[in-house]
Amino acid sequence: MAQAASARGEETFELLITRVFDAPRSLVFRVWTSPDHLYRWWGPKDFTTPSVKMDFRPGGAYRTVIRSPKGADHIMVGTYREIVEPERIAFTFSWEGEDGERGLETLITVTFADEGGKTRLSFHQAPFQTVENRDSHGQGWGEVLDRLAGYLAVGDHAGLE
Repeated sequence: MAQAASARGEETFELLITRVFDAPRSLVFRVWTSPDHLYRWWGPKDFTTPSVKMDFRPGGAYRTVIRSPKGADHIMVGTYREIVEPERIAFTFSWEGEDGERGLETLITVTFADEGGKTRLSFHQAPFQTVENRDSHGQGWGEVLDRLAGYLAVGDHAGLE
């Protein structure tokens, strides 16, 4: 996890996560970018994903609802900025409140690198205004990536490829 200075001279914080998945890059990219797959693994531990709407193209929007084990819905929204299949995705991210108000917008960039039939996924999200907010997102995204690893390992994706 990194710290940087913004253009205004304020400290900002970045989230950096790297994982290697025992699956080909094309598959990891596909399960990250398809609603049929995302329903099955997206969200932190023990969350469900009742709704995934995505217009997967540069300039297209997404809106995903994840539900906590206690039944609370959390809504993620954003716009795809860049898509280079199967190498890179960049998109904005913010939480949407019950009133439709959006929280702080961050930029997420996910890269998928081939490593001899495995995939090195690099996840970057910034800017965060506090280390606590960055670390909270780091915990959540870490659990999301754990679920992705489990999904890839059990092969539930086979009928959806």
